[in-house]
Amino acid sequence: MSQDLYDLLGVDRDADADAIKKAYRRLARQLHPDVNPDPETQEKFKEVSRAYEVLSDPQKRAGYDRGGDPFGGGAAGFGQGAGFSFTDIMDAFFGGAGGGAAAGRGPRPRTRRGQDALIRLDVELAEAAFGVTRDLTVDTAVLCATCHGEGTSPGTHPIPCETCRGAGEVAHVQRSFLGEIRTLRPCAACRGFGSIIPEPCRECSGDGRVRSRRTITVKIPAGVDNGTRVQLTEQGEVGPGGGPPGDLYVEIQIAKHDTFTRHGNDLHCTVTLPMSAAALGTTLSLPTLEADVEQGADSGVETAFDLDIKPGTQSGSEQVLRGRGVPGLRGGRGDLVVTVVVETPTRLDERQEELLRELAALRGEEQPSGHVRPGSKSVFGRLRDAFNQH
Repeated sequence: MSQDLYDLLGVDRDADADAIKKAYRRLARQLHPDVNPDPETQEKFKEVSRAYEVLSDPQKRAGYDRGGDPFGGGAAGFGQGAGFSFTDIMDAFFGGAGGGAAAGRGPRPRTRRGQDALIRLDVELAEAAFGVTRDLTVDTAVLCATCHGEGTSPGTHPIPCETCRGAGEVAHVQRSFLGEIRTLRPCAACRGFGSIIPEPCRECSGDGRVRSRRTITVKIPAGVDNGTRVQLTEQGEVGPGGGPPGDLYVEIQIAKHDTFTRHGNDLHCTVTLPMSAAALGTTLSLPTLEADVEQGADSGVETAFDLDIKPGTQSGSEQVLRGRGVPGLRGGRGDLVVTVVVETPTRLDERQEELLRELAALRGEEQPSGHVRPGSKSVFGRLRDAFNQH
């Protein structure tokens, strides 16, 4: 190769490593045999690759700048220099993805962030509405108290891996039509860490963490709903090597209530009345959701309220009581929706039947005809009528 290596890459002699790498990437995209199979272009690609092999290596570049022959005679074929890496070609096409995700990045750290943990907590409806504080027992990975996360026995430390000499990866060379191609793979001896633990901690077996049960206090805010997750920062699993812990998520499960059902921030309940009470009107005492929360005798919390049923109330009618529902997480409070169901007696004695017949006679209802309302037609019925009209 008689041509100047800097001219081959199209860079100045004082170009830095980044400029040289960018120039090689640009030329590799144009000259690679997969892109341009022309024999002259392939020969040009070999020359450019050999030039990059020298100029990307600080020692070889320094020797070349001093006038030395970096190829040891000049007649050696492409790829016989020890420094050419297949990752450089892959970088040119994939922006640094060559040789695997970990190739060329050095040893991977032993210390990593721990995983998040999830625990489900059963609460009552009132506890979800007004908030509650609970002590939870969780089983997670915690920092090993013996080695404090290092994973080594007391008095010992990790030592550099002799196979990869602390790099965490080793080179694998194979032949191809381009010559010898070198790829980097994680070191099998140290599993890519670059160091080996000669005497692992007996308590954690070198992981730097152990499983343990512990009790934490969690405050559930007012207004949580079924499935709401409360995040407790850094209360999850401690990471390998004593890494920072993940987060703990507490998922709320609300138990079924005897009186109320919840829809968003609204509460719903059903009141059953005899037909005489619905006709004449009455006043009922309904419990509040606050009645389920333990309160002191002099707390002043309302545990019941009066619900007025107007005379002539129909079965299925609803009364909406504003602000008696569930508090919202971001303020405000939902409503209480009371549905009235009028109960018709199924068994009457002679006197009761006689009185009802007298009432029916007074109201002219001995032979009621009823009110028949036309039912809504189905989709197919409406389509049939539309075709019949045409």
